[in-house]
Amino acid sequence: MGVSGLTLTVDAAAWRTHLQTVTEATPGLVPVAKGNGYGYGLPLLAEEAQRLGVDTIAVGVPAEIEAVRDAFSGDIVVLNPWLDQDAASTRAAEDPRVIPTVSRVDDIARLGATGIRTRLLAEVMTSMRRHGMPPTQLGAVSELPDTLDFAGWVIHLPHAETGRVKEAETLAAACHAARPGPIWFSHLPIADARRITESLGVDLRMRMGTQLWLGAPETRLATATVLDVHRVERGDEIGYWQRKAPRSGWVVILAGGTANGIAMEAPTSARSLRSRLISVATGSLEALGRALSPYTIGGRKRWFAEPPHMQSSMVLVPGDVSPPEIGDEVRVEVRLTTATVDQVVLGQQDV
Repeated sequence: MGVSGLTLTVDAAAWRTHLQTVTEATPGLVPVAKGNGYGYGLPLLAEEAQRLGVDTIAVGVPAEIEAVRDAFSGDIVVLNPWLDQDAASTRAAEDPRVIPTVSRVDDIARLGATGIRTRLLAEVMTSMRRHGMPPTQLGAVSELPDTLDFAGWVIHLPHAETGRVKEAETLAAACHAARPGPIWFSHLPIADARRITESLGVDLRMRMGTQLWLGAPETRLATATVLDVHRVERGDEIGYWQRKAPRSGWVVILAGGTANGIAMEAPTSARSLRSRLISVATGSLEALGRALSPYTIGGRKRWFAEPPHMQSSMVLVPGDVSPPEIGDEVRVEVRLTTATVDQVVLGQQDV
């Protein structure tokens, strides 16, 4: 690979086939490139959006604009609400390529008072209850200050399927009654989004991140470089906390630690009985000082010797398993929405 560390290897041809398939099936696609760039990095996602030929890309916050603007020639939507107190929000609104999102009625007047000529998206409060104007206040968008041009309505829905389509229909109708314009949906089946906007006679824009960039897991492989291998005997003390080796074997030191997002997880809703039982079992093991690592050696995930370090991790390999060699690459499972890899390799590799 040329660089030791945490590597994301991508079958570029297969991945781009997936991206093109999603684009062709999604009317008004707006790729979302925010945060860590879904593990790929923001500049790379901007390049791929440019390759797809879409006219708009979305970032999370104003600070991410610079990471995509040189590689992408179209408009840039900022998803987080415009803030009057935030200088970065004001500077972004001055950029003719940027479309800010306004989620509070009072901010319409504040943005208009800046004298900045800009387009804006008006976000509606959904059952997510994160950002947005209550449906009862949508009339404030019917007449905007002269400096503001209306780019459409944002309806950001929850992932839960129950009642989602009905909510989308109700809110879209309320938006249309207040002011006809494009509707920018998130987390709604494409067929339903198309049906709703066609019935209202307005343009559809579909904001999409995870399904687009991470929808073809077979096209990518995350690996970590083996940095060191040490023989240990049962009872030997290991690591910062000098825990005793539970059996004879090897301590394998691997690239990737907390700085890379190794073993870091977002909280889950644990909706099913099975997921709750798994959480209980996992928590019980961790309370006993045992945690399964995301590294696979000899066909199985191996136990951490201790919690991951900043940029490396120590795992235990039993004596009846052949350890990897220094410099080898081993498979590692990472959550790409929280991972920071050391390099992304695009090629034709069999992943």
